[in-house]
Amino acid sequence: MKTFLHTIFFASIYIIATAGCSKNLTQVENQAILFEYEYVNFAWGYHHSGYIIDGEGNILTYKNPEGWNFPGTDSSLTEVQVSANLAKCTQTGRKIPHEELIKYSKLIKNLSLSEVSAPKNVGADAGSIDFLCYQFSAKTGKYKRCIIKKEGDFTCENLNFFAKRVATWMQGLNDSVSIR
Repeated sequence: MKTFLHTIFFASIYIIATAGCSKNLTQVENQAILFEYEYVNFAWGYHHSGYIIDGEGNILTYKNPEGWNFPGTDSSLTEVQVSANLAKCTQTGRKIPHEELIKYSKLIKNLSLSEVSAPKNVGADAGSIDFLCYQFSAKTGKYKRCIIKKEGDFTCENLNFFAKRVATWMQGLNDSVSIR
């Protein structure tokens, strides 16, 4: 009887633990786009480049794509707009390891709920480097764009505790795919 109770106890713990994991996996896999690193500069002609991390962890790059969909005043993109942007990207052949993708994507909800500091003008003609994340709403069918950090002519940052860690991770990825 004691062995039977132990078996039920450990089986219950296993079920609870794996149920929590599958929820995180589903959350990531249901989003077409999770993170974006974007550089835009109009000072010396138009330059728009960056990379996107999709829901499967693929790193896709873009450079001066025609017809790019930028978020509207509500900082959102529809599923159709996101799909169109992804179609204009190039596969790098690099993929974020699954555990790493889960680790950082879990922070998107908190980042999207946090405030962002007021923009501060610190230069001119440097353009803008934006570290961004996206949260999908099944209710609206839109991806809400959230600033993690902004550098360049203006600076601002997400006030969430994990924002610096995510921005550092994204900068490291940019250094390895060299988009500019």
